[in-house]
Amino acid sequence: MDAAIEVRNLSKSYGDFRLKDVSFSVPRGYIMGLIGPNGAGKTTVIKLLLNLIRRDGGDIRVFGLDNLAAEMEIKARLGIVHDTPFFYEHLRLATVAKTVAPFYRDWDDGLFRRLAVEFELPLGKSFKALSRGMKMKFALAVALSHKADLLILDEPTSGLDPVFRRELLKKLSAFIQDEGKSVLFSTHITSDLERIADFITFIRNGEIVFSSPRDEILGTWAVVKGGPELLAAEHRALFKGVRHGEFGVQALTQDGAEARRRFGRGAVIEEATLEDIMFYISRENGHA
Repeated sequence: MDAAIEVRNLSKSYGDFRLKDVSFSVPRGYIMGLIGPNGAGKTTVIKLLLNLIRRDGGDIRVFGLDNLAAEMEIKARLGIVHDTPFFYEHLRLATVAKTVAPFYRDWDDGLFRRLAVEFELPLGKSFKALSRGMKMKFALAVALSHKADLLILDEPTSGLDPVFRRELLKKLSAFIQDEGKSVLFSTHITSDLERIADFITFIRNGEIVFSSPRDEILGTWAVVKGGPELLAAEHRALFKGVRHGEFGVQALTQDGAEARRRFGRGAVIEEATLEDIMFYISRENGHA
């Protein structure tokens, strides 16, 4: 499958933190969700993709090109929305757009104006006067206005109201309908990814836990609820993380079908959400 992003054995050290042999790929025409707890390495991966920091080792290719050797060519084809958008604070939005436009050979001012109307952006106001949600909307409008082939979004729904979050997800789904366009979407709001992501990459403590199709993940991982007998020695290897509660045990498994075979009606078995998977594996006793 042709890839918009290919990351192989990527490493980076920051003091006590280390990104260790991270590998994943984002196929063209699909949405990849990047999840993990705070400090897991998600933003570090994105900064390395954008060449904002230099990798210690490994290989990054975007559109089949090395992200260092072909940096300018690659960035002309990217649309980027950071968790905290950075634009000239004191300029009006219309002026910011005019300032940004020359950096992109395919800037479409008509499209930008249509998105400004759709997102209800006050083009006469300065960037600093906007709420966090409106700043994110403006950043998204800019990212979509130069016919990018790949959107990289770092926590774009943080601070947005539920109505616009739904609108954004529809926008992203429509974006990839244009053949060859792709999205890398980092977020803590895993329910958003359950709606639209085709693939999920989960990173924890600088290492990849899994990078798989969303439907495969949600169809196989499960939460098993029952008594302490769940933790008998012969069952322990089945579980990736365990939670002890007042009324019993809850455990995460990557093999829901095997759990149903073993426990039958002796346990309650529910399909795990992405939030469940993050919670159990990110706890101290969870493991990949």
